[in-house]
Amino acid sequence: VGYQGRVWATRKNPWIDRLASAWLIKRFVDRKARFVWIDKPKARPKGAVGFDFDGADFTHVSNRVTFEVLLSSFGLDSDPALNQLAATIHFLDVGGIPVEDAKGLEMILKGARSKARGDDELVLVAAKVFDHVHAAYREG
Repeated sequence: VGYQGRVWATRKNPWIDRLASAWLIKRFVDRKARFVWIDKPKARPKGAVGFDFDGADFTHVSNRVTFEVLLSSFGLDSDPALNQLAATIHFLDVGGIPVEDAKGLEMILKGARSKARGDDELVLVAAKVFDHVHAAYREG
């Protein structure tokens, strides 16, 4: 199944892993991706690619969060900056090894969530934040 120009479905009220995964999908996997926000897995539209929920095409596997699963599934895990971002997302989503930048990123995203008028707007604002963080990680 191709992953270009697809509808991608995930749970409503996206937070760290879903926000980062949506950014990764849009920037590196499917530039024409459209997102739908569902209440429960059974509400996934027919033909939509699911992410970050039980039974989704891409979701947590073993100790990896969805963002990490997407990285490896699409061969993006050779990018050091994306791997650094993955460590941050992992820590914020499920804990584990602390990442110095994590709390600052979380604070900025909390502010974005408090001001956003809906999930689509939050994803757009978060995407800009992730663009900046990824660029900073690339520069070292």
